[in-house]
Amino acid sequence: MEKVVNIHIEKLPEGLYLATSDDVQGLIAQGRTISETIEIARDVAKKLLESQEGLSKELSIMKDSFEYPLVIGV
Repeated sequence: MEKVVNIHIEKLPEGLYLATSDDVQGLIAQGRTISETIEIARDVAKKLLESQEGLSKELSIMKDSFEYPLVIGV
């Protein structure tokens, strides 16, 4: 079963990206690119949710359709 975890990504002055989440306590991920940061955040969130089983029940179940902000550099 898939769950929805909202993450916040910000670019750090050093050029790296940092991901945090209000949905999963303790989720912090850092990467060189947005894509890398998202992948690391996904792995961290999964491990945190597995260790905090009760929290995962509070998250929304993934629906068949959803909104996703697509960022395009022009």
